[in-house]
Amino acid sequence: MAKLITAPLDRQTARSLRAGDSVLLSGTVYTARDAAHKRLCELAAKGRPMPFPIEGAVIYFVGPTPARPGQPIGSAGPTTSYRMDAYSPTLLRLGQLGMIGKGRRGPEVIEAMKEAGAVYFGAIGGAGALLAQRIQSAELVCYEDLGTEAVRRLEVESLPLTVVIDSLGNNLYETGRAAYLAARR
Repeated sequence: MAKLITAPLDRQTARSLRAGDSVLLSGTVYTARDAAHKRLCELAAKGRPMPFPIEGAVIYFVGPTPARPGQPIGSAGPTTSYRMDAYSPTLLRLGQLGMIGKGRRGPEVIEAMKEAGAVYFGAIGGAGALLAQRIQSAELVCYEDLGTEAVRRLEVESLPLTVVIDSLGNNLYETGRAAYLAARR
């Protein structure tokens, strides 16, 4: 059964999630890909405030397609997360508690997640049109010049996700594979 959680996350909720948990996420999520992450980290390096509340934030690694008439957003599937690995530790140290994407994360990110008590959620790649149905609204926050990769504030309802890496560093990409191989023996 899926756990119902709300963003922004609080530390207790983030730390209660375990790799393999299915969740339905509702609340406020921000979009950002690598170019936006780079700019956010440049702001942090200069001691400037973030353009959105970073404490407890969940950032979705997505560059949605343009919205069709009457829709808040176009297709919104996850992008490959390792592109954000150079930047994620900085944002985690600032208070970010959740990331949504697809694919593996590097050891530096996993270590920063453990220190911050953060989680990494996987969204289903190739299902962007279906995921977009869970997005109730989308509002430009900053970096409009990045086009589809600008930072947006999304209001989501029951966005289906899986905890891939939890705050203890448990990694579904490793444990799931090991369980599969053990079952085949």
